[in-house]
Amino acid sequence: MNKTRPKHLALHLIKLPLSGYVSILHRLSGAMLFIALPLLLLLLDQSLRSIETYTNLNDNLANPLLKLLLLGLLWAFLHHFCAGLRYLVIDLHLLPSLSAARASSKWVLAVSLSLTVLLGVKLW
Repeated sequence: MNKTRPKHLALHLIKLPLSGYVSILHRLSGAMLFIALPLLLLLLDQSLRSIETYTNLNDNLANPLLKLLLLGLLWAFLHHFCAGLRYLVIDLHLLPSLSAARASSKWVLAVSLSLTVLLGVKLW
């Protein structure tokens, strides 16, 4: 047995493949969406309650910090959706090789970031 094993795991020294980072971001984006769910439901409630609350919500949404928060949530949703589709395709054995599965992680990042930019510009 090797006696020079590290006693503590140095997470910052571990070299993950891109698919590992996509997996971590998938979990992070899911947690962000779960934590933000009360805020999103409140925004939906305020938009549907009356015309006064809707105009008040529109005035509040003009704040750049709130827009930035919603842009982050938009990225979280799009990344979680795209990565979820990737995992579904992998689970259905539609990706024939490891290289195709690794290439799909590049596609997940590219598509989710591109859609975030496109929708973010439209919504900003």
